[in-house]
Amino acid sequence: MDKRDQFYKKLKKKLKKDTVFPSKYLFKFIVPSDDDKIKQVEDLFDFTGAVITKTSSKTGKYISISVLVVMKKADDIILKYKQAEKVEGIISL
Repeated sequence: MDKRDQFYKKLKKKLKKDTVFPSKYLFKFIVPSDDDKIKQVEDLFDFTGAVITKTSSKTGKYISISVLVVMKKADDIILKYKQAEKVEGIISL
């Protein structure tokens, strides 16, 4: 089992222990300041009722994206993180 699988397994266990679903969940990502990459992240949460806030870094090279959205279960959260991994240069916090 690689580190990513271990991370997701641990996250799922923690979410199931500490969270009553459905629940609001805050995703945080850092992406390069590229309109296409920002749009890819925003598109992951289309039609979910998510509140998305973006903040530029001091140098303007990166954008912090916070997404507050109601998630139905732990598996849905993990799926969003896995989908986000496909965005080149993304950092999930």
